[in-house]
Amino acid sequence: MRIIWRAIINAIAIFIAAYVVNSVLGNESISWGHASYGFADADKWISLVLTGLVLGIINAFVRPIIELVSAPITCLTLGLFHFVISALMLLLVAAIPFLGFQVSGIVAAFLGAIVIAIVGTLLSWILPD
Repeated sequence: MRIIWRAIINAIAIFIAAYVVNSVLGNESISWGHASYGFADADKWISLVLTGLVLGIINAFVRPIIELVSAPITCLTLGLFHFVISALMLLLVAAIPFLGFQVSGIVAAFLGAIVIAIVGTLLSWILPD
């Protein structure tokens, strides 16, 4: 049940990040819902929840390996390289065509990763497990 809850929190964070980043950068930098699953209007929301689920899985399994390998760079940059790793994880999720999730560049991924981290943390504090 906890993984479903995390997927929903990630989906809400992605939704808010898409709105914020598109407002800041002016064009459609982060978008979701470009996949068809055969459920008409619900396809957009299914895409969002699946993207949240995949982002959570990638952050749970791939991200620790990347952080371990990049530990020297992270130490040299006093931890700021964590933001770059978050942006790369977001771009990795966007590279999966089945999800219908798109990120148009590293700047959008960087800003989106920051917003997703902030919103995800706030929602984790507010909403019970």
